[in-house]
Amino acid sequence: MIKKLYHGSSNIIEKPLFGYGKPYNDYGLGFYCTDSLEMAKEWGVSKDQDGYANCYEIECYGLRILKLNAPEYCILHWLTVLLQNREFDVPSGLALDAKEYLLATFSIDYESYDAIIGYRADDSYFSFAQDFINGTISYRQLNNAMYLGKLGQQFVLKSKKAFDRIEFVGSEIAESREWYTKKMLRDRTARREYFSVERNRRQRGDLYITQIIDEEMKPDDPRLR
Repeated sequence: MIKKLYHGSSNIIEKPLFGYGKPYNDYGLGFYCTDSLEMAKEWGVSKDQDGYANCYEIECYGLRILKLNAPEYCILHWLTVLLQNREFDVPSGLALDAKEYLLATFSIDYESYDAIIGYRADDSYFSFAQDFINGTISYRQLNNAMYLGKLGQQFVLKSKKAFDRIEFVGSEIAESREWYTKKMLRDRTARREYFSVERNRRQRGDLYITQIIDEEMKPDDPRLR
C-alpha cells in the first residue's frame, strides 16, 4: 500500500537522510511526517519565517509499523515511549515513581520497528502528559486531552529500510503570516479547552497514576481500555 506523507520544514528536503535529526523527539531519532498537508504547513513555519510542506510517497507493504493507537495498546504505552525520549520534569517523588513504573511495565521495543504511527506531543500535549504523571489529571482526562485541538497523528520513519522506501514528489510553500497564526490558534484552543473543561472535570471513579502504581496495573487491565 502506497501512503502519501507530508513533512513540514524551513527547507525543501528531497532525500530524507537516515541517522540524522534530533534524538530527543517524541519517538527518538527518525523522520517525522503527517498525512495532513495543512498540519505540515503549520509545522514548517516559524513566527517570522516561511516554510515548506514536503510531499512524499512510501510503499508500506513489508514494513513493520508500530501503531500506538491500535487496540492492543493504551495511552500509557505512548506515554512510556515519550518518557524514553523527551525531557520530563519530575519535581516530586510521585512523578519519579510514575516514570519508573511506566518504564518497567509499559515499555515497547519500538526501535525494532521500521516506522511508528502515534500522537504528536506538541508543547500543550506534552504538558497534559506531565500533568498525568504528576497526579494532577486522571487517566480518562489524559485520553480525552489528546483529542483537543485535533492535532492528529504522526508517521515516523525509523529504519533504513523505511528511509529507502520514501520518494519525494514535490513541495508547497507555507507562508508564515497564514500558517503560524493557525498553528498558534490550534495550540491555544487545545490549552483553553483543557483548562476550562478537562483539567477541572473530575468524575467519580476516575483512575489516577497513584492507583495504577499501588495496584500494579498491567497493560491487559480492562480499566486501561
